Amino acid sequence: MSLTLALILAAQATTPQTASEGATDPQGTSVVTAPATQEGRPEGRLGTAQQGGGDVVVTARRRAETIQSVPIAMSVIGGTALAETGTYNVNRLTQIQPTLQFYSTNPRNSAANIRGLGAPFGLTNDGIEQGVGIYVDQVYYSRIASATFDFTDTERIEVLRGPQGTLYGKNTTAGAINIITRAPSFTPEARVELSAGNYDFFQAKASVSGPLVDDKVAVRLSTSITTRRGTIWNTRQQEWQNSQDNLSLRSQFLWHATPTLDLTLSGDYARQNPNCCVQYYARVGATQRPINRQYAALAAAQGYSVPSTNAFDRVTDVDTDLRAKQELGGLSLVANWDVGEATLTSVSAWRFWHWDPSNDRDFIGLPITTVSANPSQQSQVTQEIRIASNGKRTLDYVLGAFYFWQSIDTQGLQVQGPAASAFLLNPTSAGGRDPATLNGLTSRNTIGFTNTSAALFGKLTWHVDDRLSVSPGLRLNYDRKDGSYVSTVTNGAGSTTLTSDQRGVLAPQNYTPSFTNWNLSGDLTIAYAFNPNVHYYATYARSYKSGGINLSGLPLDAQNNPILATQTVRPEKVNHFELGLKTQFADRRATVNIAGFWTEIGDYQATVNNLQVNVLRGYLANAGRVRTRGVEIDSAFRPTNRFNVYANAAFTDARYTRFTNAPCPPELSGGTALPVVNGQIVGTPAAAGTPGNSLPYCDISGQWLPGVSRWAFSYGAEYDLPATVAGTEGQFYLGYDGSYRSKFSSNPSRSAYTDINGYSLSNVRAGFKAPGSWNAFIWARNLFDHNYYELLATQSGSTGLIVGQPGDPRTYGFTISKSF
Repeated sequence: MSLTLALILAAQATTPQTASEGATDPQGTSVVTAPATQEGRPEGRLGTAQQGGGDVVVTARRRAETIQSVPIAMSVIGGTALAETGTYNVNRLTQIQPTLQFYSTNPRNSAANIRGLGAPFGLTNDGIEQGVGIYVDQVYYSRIASATFDFTDTERIEVLRGPQGTLYGKNTTAGAINIITRAPSFTPEARVELSAGNYDFFQAKASVSGPLVDDKVAVRLSTSITTRRGTIWNTRQQEWQNSQDNLSLRSQFLWHATPTLDLTLSGDYARQNPNCCVQYYARVGATQRPINRQYAALAAAQGYSVPSTNAFDRVTDVDTDLRAKQELGGLSLVANWDVGEATLTSVSAWRFWHWDPSNDRDFIGLPITTVSANPSQQSQVTQEIRIASNGKRTLDYVLGAFYFWQSIDTQGLQVQGPAASAFLLNPTSAGGRDPATLNGLTSRNTIGFTNTSAALFGKLTWHVDDRLSVSPGLRLNYDRKDGSYVSTVTNGAGSTTLTSDQRGVLAPQNYTPSFTNWNLSGDLTIAYAFNPNVHYYATYARSYKSGGINLSGLPLDAQNNPILATQTVRPEKVNHFELGLKTQFADRRATVNIAGFWTEIGDYQATVNNLQVNVLRGYLANAGRVRTRGVEIDSAFRPTNRFNVYANAAFTDARYTRFTNAPCPPELSGGTALPVVNGQIVGTPAAAGTPGNSLPYCDISGQWLPGVSRWAFSYGAEYDLPATVAGTEGQFYLGYDGSYRSKFSSNPSRSAYTDINGYSLSNVRAGFKAPGSWNAFIWARNLFDHNYYELLATQSGSTGLIVGQPGDPRTYGFTISKSF
């Protein structure tokens, strides 16, 4: 599950090169090199799929082979490209990877999806896992939140699309993101990179590497600092919000213990403490609640108005202090032992993630929810052992075993304020007229979780002849999850004796869910090389995403007791089909790769509602089936040695094929829930946005999956001219990178109020670089200052308030880097 695709960016030539096999790098991975171009500069700043020309060499199947011959839909981004495009975290990676989606309201509530799949849309539930695996130097990161750090001393990033379950594990049903840092070097070297820009942006990165003991021990030390003031002005607190304040430290020690044994010990620590993260007024939509209980009437009754009804004025007045502090880090030990016919690898790791947040969950400047915080402490231990054949033979193999253990402790706190009664209860009722009804109502949640997983896996590749290969794989997984959820609710006087109004807002709960499961994953790939530059492949995969438990509260029965039948969630079952064509032509100056896919998921894990829609907004359950299908094209062209251009496109049709008990969209919510008799809804609901009766749940079969655009593109070009500056030979260059995403839904059930319109972004850079020495350039991101939302969401309680998270405005600055 934490097996990392070892991908080496080789120096490239403009004519085909033959890969030599059998060499190993300091980490024991096979590598291939090719000579530089006539100008002496390395090609492939973004890798073959983006830049064209030459070879990018991979050892995904433990032998050296070019990326063009590997039967996987994948993209590679080199460290130089990350720096020049300003891609210093996973969120920004989406602008150059059209099939990758990343959504985050704060680090904990983050999700990475590929082809529209990966994690349920909405608030994070610790009891389940996502379907996109995150790996750093072969170590599996169990929570996307723990991968929201700044990239530090990164050599390359690999994005693998489609299920990777045989070698990468049960929780890669949508794909994998591999982050590979630079390895220790026995040749002394140092790198420094400084960036500055508007909004007081400052970023500094530095690394140093060299031998400690002759040719036996080498070390690499690196650090990264990023600061930026916020882009949102809080008129009440008189401060900028949504700032950045990040620190990262990393160390690696490489020991050549014997001529055949290498050990790499790594440690890292990251701290983020931004004034973040605010969502605020975007628009108002009509619901089916009585008019006096919708946002406009409720706000007017309090004499309240937001500072601006245009979110792109970038002002808010939320009244709760914001905090998104996190600390994360860990240790890992990777051992590679060449035993002749094979290499034995061990990957041992321990990681932690500590989360200390504060949010304003009512999103406006009224004291409705005055405290919303769920601090959490998480730790994990992983151990993987595998053996892989060396070199290319008739039958290649990878066999291994994997163990994973995780614990999570969370202390939730929610406190209602003096405006809660009027906003959350009927304002004409006795409870709604009395601020004391909900003022001080407090929920303290103690949540515990342990997660144990183990697996045996193997993959074979049979080379039938020089052109045809057949690769079957299997993985046997065991999962066990145990949890504890205790919610203690007290009123403003500190008593646990609650009224029905109070229990309707915050209900006490106490349950101990448990889940155990075995499953068997498998895949089969048939690959055929028509000639050295044209490769076909066909893949079928049957994989699983682990089941889990609900750790965010359960729906209640008529006696206000948790419905225990809803405390567990079954695994997702995935059937995946893919056809791929990888081509290079025009003396390898042109690359065009095409992949077509069809993925169906049964027992899809999603947010659903029970009949008590005013008690619980939603919980996780298995919601029928979904399907995603589409076509991806990666193309790159190098018409001359001075000019390159790339264009990537993705068409993704991702839909619920069966989801009959989904939460209703805002315009069909908030009224009196119609009864259900013998499984049938009795009565007629009011028209959308009209006060009256509401459906208890909605059938959204056939609707879009949230968060994924049907059309997504990334494109760009770079042109350079040779020049000599201050006696240094290099190139002046001008680069452009653009992206486009079409309209997508920002709500689990599509709503007219939460669709995000399509948008395009343009980023430019211009500078001078001397490869292997220094690089200085100016840059601008979102050049045309396009206004767009990253997310839209609803205020709880069906008030009709829609809150948003605008994307960054135009930013600009300069970067200078130097290698020694």
